[in-house]
Amino acid sequence: MQMKDKEESLNPMRVLIGAVVWFLIALLIGASGLLSSIKTPFPQIVLFSLVIVLLLLFWRSSTFRNWLLSVDIRVLVLFHLTRFVGIYFLILYGRGELPYTFAVPGGWGDIAVAVTALLVSIFSPVRGAVGWKILLLWNLFGFIDIMFVVATAARLAMSNPESMSAITRLPLSLLPTFLVPIIIFTHVVIFIRLLRSRKENYRDF
Repeated sequence: MQMKDKEESLNPMRVLIGAVVWFLIALLIGASGLLSSIKTPFPQIVLFSLVIVLLLLFWRSSTFRNWLLSVDIRVLVLFHLTRFVGIYFLILYGRGELPYTFAVPGGWGDIAVAVTALLVSIFSPVRGAVGWKILLLWNLFGFIDIMFVVATAARLAMSNPESMSAITRLPLSLLPTFLVPIIIFTHVVIFIRLLRSRKENYRDF
């Protein structure tokens, strides 16, 4: 029994190392200019393919799945502080490097998600019906926002590729190749944890 528990436990350092390796690969792709040489919808295909890979890993690897289902849910929420990248969207809009339709609604939406992620992680309880509803509302808000950002970016890239060229260059090239897939995936994991919690009478999320 002890051996089985040991096999099913995941060292968080392995997750961190895997994330760093993935980040470095995404960084190299961005630095190479590869993303800027391919046309829509290929970047979106890459993005959602990475989400599918993460979901498959979640489904097939019991150690990875058990870790994600047991780690403090505030860790998953706090990852969304990365969405302060919305500030950079607004800066690029001010420079004329991103269109209003993408940068302003998406930028302020991401900032709002990041701010509320911090508030939820600090003040919201991680058990009980009240905390469950707060987390559900935040997760829905964050998920809708990121899907809006992705859909808007794809639409603008198809109608006017040059308007979204900043997304294909560093540092924003890290969005489709690294950050956004993890953001979408963590939203899905939080939904799964909330569903499990509801079935267990709102125990720890």
